[in-house]
Amino acid sequence: MGFSFVKHLLVVLISFWVFADPAFAKHGGITRHYKFDVRMQNVTRLCQTKSIVTVNGQLPGPQITAREGDRVIIKVVNHVQYNLTVHWHGVRQLRSGWADGPAYVTQCPIQTGQSYVYNFTVTGQRGTLFWHAHISWLRVTVYGPIVILPKRGVPYPFPQPYKEVPIIFGEWWKTDTEILINQAMQTGLAPNVSDAFTINGLPGHLYNCSAKDTFKLKVKPGKTYLLRLINAALNDELFFSIANHSLTVVEADAVYTKPFKTDTVLITPGQTTNVLLKTKRHSPNATFLMAARPYATGPAAFDNTTTAGILEYHLPSPVPKSNKNKIHLPLLKPSLPIFNDTTFAANFNKRVRSLATPNFPANVPQKIGRRFFFTVGLGIMGCPQSQTCQGPNNTRVAAAVNNVSFVMPTTALLQAHFFNQNNGVYTTDFPANPPFNFNYTGTPPANIMVSSGTKVVVLPFNTSVELVLQDTSIIGAESHPLHLHGFNFFIVGQGIGNFDPKKDPAKFNLVDPAERNTVGVPSGGWIAIRFLADNPGVWFMHCHLEVHTSWGLKMAWIVQDGKGRKQKLPPPPSDLPKC
Repeated sequence: MGFSFVKHLLVVLISFWVFADPAFAKHGGITRHYKFDVRMQNVTRLCQTKSIVTVNGQLPGPQITAREGDRVIIKVVNHVQYNLTVHWHGVRQLRSGWADGPAYVTQCPIQTGQSYVYNFTVTGQRGTLFWHAHISWLRVTVYGPIVILPKRGVPYPFPQPYKEVPIIFGEWWKTDTEILINQAMQTGLAPNVSDAFTINGLPGHLYNCSAKDTFKLKVKPGKTYLLRLINAALNDELFFSIANHSLTVVEADAVYTKPFKTDTVLITPGQTTNVLLKTKRHSPNATFLMAARPYATGPAAFDNTTTAGILEYHLPSPVPKSNKNKIHLPLLKPSLPIFNDTTFAANFNKRVRSLATPNFPANVPQKIGRRFFFTVGLGIMGCPQSQTCQGPNNTRVAAAVNNVSFVMPTTALLQAHFFNQNNGVYTTDFPANPPFNFNYTGTPPANIMVSSGTKVVVLPFNTSVELVLQDTSIIGAESHPLHLHGFNFFIVGQGIGNFDPKKDPAKFNLVDPAERNTVGVPSGGWIAIRFLADNPGVWFMHCHLEVHTSWGLKMAWIVQDGKGRKQKLPPPPSDLPKC
């Protein structure tokens, strides 16, 4: 009896150990379970304590780790006063659109005291992504890394790093950001800019009262570190650099790239970038600042501050421990581009190219089924009758795609589509082109009013799409990081000024373009992307500057079911939240 009990216990322990250890992921993948308790937490930054929304009381939130091919099940329980959803940013969600997460697009939000189980399989992806809240401005503190490791036994296409370190950029306000954006939407003006940026939740010693709140990366000499950079900031693209060290970019948005060296990385909100950091052969007599500050091209005010962490070498062992604390090494600072360096931005983005090897091909759509031309930018709208707005002639600032400022429905689009109940929820007449032609990057037209509506584009399954995104100079030219849910896309072309449909396509790169899920539409310029609509469902596309999303710079694509069983979206899970 005693022996059989011990034997049974051993079997249970061994099986638990196998399934809990990522190293034992089988080729077909394993199932990984996570629980996210969304709760308020008192956090002190910049000498001020405030109550913030967190997952499991952490900032940043917990890391999701999986291997390519694994199934991930995350139970999200909402203990806060806000309705909430979580988006798994960059995860393809093949036939699992119910788990994508944007509120009122693929689901109604999880209400206070309720829960929802997000269930998806990581298919054909490996690298760094991240998760974040996807309703109002709650993602300001509700975010964390997703690390997808290659299948067991499959190496990286670059030197195996000694250690891997997530570096997540965030943004911090002293005030309550929900009150901030709600007031801004009432007045029709821009909300106040942030008070600080953060690295792994810490502002760094360049801010008042933040010396103790500084991220430190301790490294050994002569080693290669993989830094998994994630921009989870709300409203700012960022330059990042480490003093006296160069970085090698090897991946962008969980897609391997041709490696290239750079002193500075540009990363927009919604983007991830993996870089290799090769440390110096011998411990130098210095410490090194790693710093991030904004790339800002628009007319509006921005948070012109710098977040900093410290790269510190382990001192050689002969130094007695008692002396280590007394050694004050000089702190070297990196030089970052000026805040509006559009030339650096264009050159950096052009260097990001797909590997395009037999193992990691770039499957760029060559024949195009549908072409679209979308303007993205700002404008103004009339003030709602119940409000007084502080813009010119009682107007408010708005943002739009093809002059349509998107109005969020009160029912989730995916439910309405799946159950054929779209009447009064959305219309399928989103314009394929701007309502009228004008000099998009020149003198703006006299009338800069935008229209509004809940309009979508419907695509038959497996349509090859080419989309040109054109910035406008209305109110002011600005870089817009556009994020597409449910797909990666290939960035086949980019340029400054107005897109020329006669000349520009001849210069498209259809061989090894960057493959991403978020792209910065250049300030006063355009970007051309291609993707294959092979994922049935409703897929949000929006600017990842949260203030522009709030103002309406968003739209949705409906991809219809295909004919085959594996080309159809399954029915929703039984616990899908109700509106």
